[in-house]
Amino acid sequence: MSAPEKHPLSQVLSLTVFVAALGYFVDMFDLLLFPIVRQPSLTDLGVPQGDAQVSATFFLLNSQMVGMLLGGIFWGVLGDKKGRLSTLFGSIALYSVANIANAFVHGIPSYAAWRFLAGLGLAGELGAAVTLVSEILPRNLRAYGTAIVAGVGIFGTVTASLVGKYFPWRTAYLVGGGLGLVLLVTRFSLRESAMFRDLGHQAGVTRGDFLSLFTSGERFLRYLRCILIGLPTWFVVAILITSAPEFAPKVGVTGPVAAGTAVAFCYSGITLGSFGSGILSQVWGSRKKVVLVFILGTLAGVATYLTVRGMSPAAFYVLTGFLGLMAGYWAVFVTIAAEQFGTNLRATVATTVPNFVRGAVPLITGGFSLLREPLGYVGSAWTVGLVCISLALVSLWGMAETAGRDLDFLE
Repeated sequence: MSAPEKHPLSQVLSLTVFVAALGYFVDMFDLLLFPIVRQPSLTDLGVPQGDAQVSATFFLLNSQMVGMLLGGIFWGVLGDKKGRLSTLFGSIALYSVANIANAFVHGIPSYAAWRFLAGLGLAGELGAAVTLVSEILPRNLRAYGTAIVAGVGIFGTVTASLVGKYFPWRTAYLVGGGLGLVLLVTRFSLRESAMFRDLGHQAGVTRGDFLSLFTSGERFLRYLRCILIGLPTWFVVAILITSAPEFAPKVGVTGPVAAGTAVAFCYSGITLGSFGSGILSQVWGSRKKVVLVFILGTLAGVATYLTVRGMSPAAFYVLTGFLGLMAGYWAVFVTIAAEQFGTNLRATVATTVPNFVRGAVPLITGGFSLLREPLGYVGSAWTVGLVCISLALVSLWGMAETAGRDLDFLE
């Protein structure tokens, strides 16, 4: 008698997928930790509450995002030239060390410098993880693999919210750095993807040529669309969530709002959204339909946030969770980028695309700050938010569907 067939999901529960998922766990921990501890850390460093802390927060967040923008290029090219695993674990090592260093800062300049280096390290993990998982799994299981990566990230947000709430901010950074260093031990148990290894046997194939993304009009437009569909996520995080305590009285919330709680609700929603959007894209057989639904849901959440008055803090926290859920198509967004391009450029694209979106945060926050004086918090947020969402919808409309595409091809 033949052995019973395994359920397809059992095929994705490999060590490689598990380690990639743990990398995203640590990634989400760090991304969530800074917004949670930013108020106590800035207060401890002598920055007064109010607009001064908002400005300092934007400065630190922008420093991190610029690091992610530059890191996206560095790690992406490295991933196509030297391998996906080199990127995955090199990035983890850098942001782990930077996190530990964050625990010992005593001023805003050093804080910003280490947030920059943390961003530089964080830039490589998710793109490398999604590229690796996409290449080792059959085409009909890829979305399940990325959904598992995103699902494990849920526990990174939960862990960060608990650590940020119950530990001093310096200790919280030490915990984050330590988790990353522990993960490095698994490096020696993994092998590179077969698709990447096969590139080494093909003569004349150029790998990781970042500039080639700009030398062809069709290729550049494909690349630009991949970037623009991710803008709504970081508009929500950088403007509405990071500055939730300052927005709350301006949108009529009936009590004070804690930044850490708002961020925890939002990021829990983001990771749930990443998991759910991955599963939906597999069930529906379409990436574009899923992203469209989530962008429209983000628009509905933004409209509620900026127009409904008289919410209690509890209702406001639920709304931040909903915003995170709808903006949480991040894993599908990165999967789309990986599926749009050939193996010799895949890591470059999958790593640079999310970090170019993150790198756009200084433009988003700068636009918000510029318009805040004439339009106020609410008017400025409406303007910047509608621009981000409109660009995403137009870009999505012109994209090719990639669900089920064979990824064994070259640019």
